[in-house]
Amino acid sequence: MNKLFFLALFCIGITAIAQGPPITADNPIMLGGKSFTVKTLMEIRNTERGTAFYAPLVLNYLPTANSLVSVQLPYITYDFEDTGSGNGLADIKLLGKYQFLRKDAMGKTFRMVAKTKQSLPTGKELDVMGLSTGMYEGYYGIISGYETLKYGISTEIGYNWMPGGTMDAFETHLGFGLPLLKPQYPNKQLNLYFEYSSNWLYERNWYQLLYAQGIQYAGKTLTVDLALQLPLVQDMPADRALNYSVLFGTRYTF
Repeated sequence: MNKLFFLALFCIGITAIAQGPPITADNPIMLGGKSFTVKTLMEIRNTERGTAFYAPLVLNYLPTANSLVSVQLPYITYDFEDTGSGNGLADIKLLGKYQFLRKDAMGKTFRMVAKTKQSLPTGKELDVMGLSTGMYEGYYGIISGYETLKYGISTEIGYNWMPGGTMDAFETHLGFGLPLLKPQYPNKQLNLYFEYSSNWLYERNWYQLLYAQGIQYAGKTLTVDLALQLPLVQDMPADRALNYSVLFGTRYTF
């Protein structure tokens, strides 16, 4: 498996944001300043090692129209062959985003955002990527997005740094969003999402390429998401391979 080829493909690719925010990826579109969003994206992750249920409570605040700060308080319950079963607080995450480029035209917009995410070692050392590692992690990336009334596309590429462990990773996201309803007021949308993500953990020589098929209902202040994520490529030990993830989320803006 040529990891560099897939990474190059994702660097030039784009993650969809059509009208509503992406489901498994991040969003370069920001709402007005002084606004709050409460959201969750619950995940049932089934692997050859066992199953985990992850439920984060996320609070986003936009100090200005081009900046965002966020705190994520996650709960996890798990049953793994090597660590047993349990539940409790996972790794708390602090996130910051700054939109440094915005180009608007009639019926379309292009945005670019710098992003950092700091994961605090508050969870158990389960060695589960993105959920609970029990180690400090720092993520640094760039998101870009192009949205029109007919479709949305965006991209994210970043690096996840784990100074005390071996899960340093290059991450990329690609997807496409397709609105099924015509633009209307008050806002009501039904969107399909086709989203890809890749992770290359070069210290472990692991590589994953995942695909998520999702559907989303987006109203004026409420969004409901549902997605199924499946592996396309897994170059990693068989006992750590992903079978599937089911994701269900909601968000409310005020």
